[in-house]
Amino acid sequence: MKPPPLERPPPSGRYRIAVNAEWTSKCNALCPMCPRELIEHPQRMSRQTWQQTLARLTPEQVFRTVIAGYGEATTHRHFFDFVDDLRGHPVRFDMVSNGHLLDADKLRHLDGAIDLLVVSFSSIDPAVYRRVHVNLDHARVMANIQAAQKLLRHTRLAISLTPLPECLPSLPATIDWLRAQGVATLTMSPTLYNRGGGLHAEAPAAGTETLRATIRRHRLRSQEFDFIPSIRDLYRQWRSNRFRCLARNVDVFISSAGEYLYCYNDIGHRHVLGNVATHSIDTVLAERERMAPIPTLCDGCNMRRRYGALEVLKTGAAFARTRLAAARGT
Repeated sequence: MKPPPLERPPPSGRYRIAVNAEWTSKCNALCPMCPRELIEHPQRMSRQTWQQTLARLTPEQVFRTVIAGYGEATTHRHFFDFVDDLRGHPVRFDMVSNGHLLDADKLRHLDGAIDLLVVSFSSIDPAVYRRVHVNLDHARVMANIQAAQKLLRHTRLAISLTPLPECLPSLPATIDWLRAQGVATLTMSPTLYNRGGGLHAEAPAAGTETLRATIRRHRLRSQEFDFIPSIRDLYRQWRSNRFRCLARNVDVFISSAGEYLYCYNDIGHRHVLGNVATHSIDTVLAERERMAPIPTLCDGCNMRRRYGALEVLKTGAAFARTRLAAARGT
């Protein structure tokens, strides 16, 4: 595994963030871990809004932009144009997809424009996959993963494994199949986020310690590291925000309407801080820091009190070990 590219440090006193850019809030799947019924007006981002979004992103402030949100980016009718718009931009761009529409044309077009392509995949078992990734074609997604591994030359491929209890029994076989295809980067979240209290899954999520043990046992990459640009930034984020919530503070969500949301767990897109047409990221961060927690969004969230000071130190230390191992190629 290659070490991450060196990035310019932020100006003194400023910390870098991740941006979640939602090309569309419409999706071709009905997964149970995504309470999409809370999105009242799903829509696609316009080309003008996407270009305004790009103008707001600077490498001094944004260390990565993840094209994700609550919809499937590959369903956007202007997918190819949107990819072309980001070429040559100084900020790193990653993309998350369920893989259903990642055909050869899309893979070839995004190759090199996207740094990391993350495909969400639940299980090698078709029955499990159908229950988790509802409305998607299991065999088609597997074929697209194989095609991505074969066709991508400049974009890295990663698989995000779903941390639901029903996926864990088939996890070893799923990992074996993916590694047999040559996929080296397998990731999993140590927490099934309850989307700001909006997710009420029938089966309870596996505990964080259970998932962390699973990640260690199978030598997976923990997704809690993906929003940490550096130890310095993690420290600055913690010091600069009186509201001690990493889920809120490390990320800025830009919706398909071009609106900055209070938190990426605001699935209903109800708590808007501004719009890319009129507000800079600096302005939005300053406004958010003046705001108190939003009870309807924050009180039921399983991320709000997840990271205390000790947890931040542990996560930072684990992050440093992971980066060191990556630099050594182990």
